[in-house]
Amino acid sequence: VMTLYMVFDALKAGQLRLGERITMSTNAASMQPSKLGLAAGGSLTVEQAIEALITKSANDVAVAVAERLGGTESRFAALMTVKARALGLTNTRFRNASGLPDPNQVTTALDLARLADSIMIEHADYYDFFAIGQMDWQGGVIRNHNRLLGLVDGVDGIKTGYTRASGFNLMTAAERNGQRIIAIVLGGSTAKARDDHMAELIRAAFVAIDDKRTQMFAGIDATYAAVDAQLAFQSLPNPALEADNTTDAGPLFEEGSLDR
Repeated sequence: VMTLYMVFDALKAGQLRLGERITMSTNAASMQPSKLGLAAGGSLTVEQAIEALITKSANDVAVAVAERLGGTESRFAALMTVKARALGLTNTRFRNASGLPDPNQVTTALDLARLADSIMIEHADYYDFFAIGQMDWQGGVIRNHNRLLGLVDGVDGIKTGYTRASGFNLMTAAERNGQRIIAIVLGGSTAKARDDHMAELIRAAFVAIDDKRTQMFAGIDATYAAVDAQLAFQSLPNPALEADNTTDAGPLFEEGSLDR
């Protein structure tokens, strides 16, 4: 996701164009799966690279992008870490662009939630990419690894992840009735266990939001009821005043005189 963040930064700054082609180096083509499988010297557009990173978590594409933007993957990883600090990701450090295991590459669920929030705010123009269900590639279709898209109401991103070292991971964003949540699951034992846990987190979060909203509106209704009761009390006739009201000045309160 941080690799994609850097791509969106470059697009926003005019350093990349969606239609620009990125060439696969020998180094990039040699990456282990998951990968797109382009041979060295082959190329794809920036837009296709974005789709490949989101749907397939293509390690070869991640390295090709890193080399295009940073010159080398290691330098790009250093730039990613600098960006992480700027976004307030204080416990995150990058050593590569793909997320493949490295003992010095670390992050936390909180930092990933901050990253998700930032990418939605700073790169709203490109956020819809995270909701694509599939990528058309060389006459075939690559389906998004994120199975919650279209399955759990409101989910519109963001990204799955898996290595043997980390387990099954998922960064999710969802929106219902104008309310947005972000949830992170790290270290799932299987893809299904990860997805089931995420679905429950989302359900519980929206239930909590609905309960809070219900309590808030109940409080507002109670306040209006108290105000109405007070106004009704104030509008009751005062017998003592009526007894002294021997003039023809009219009623104490004229109809419609209370500003409700």
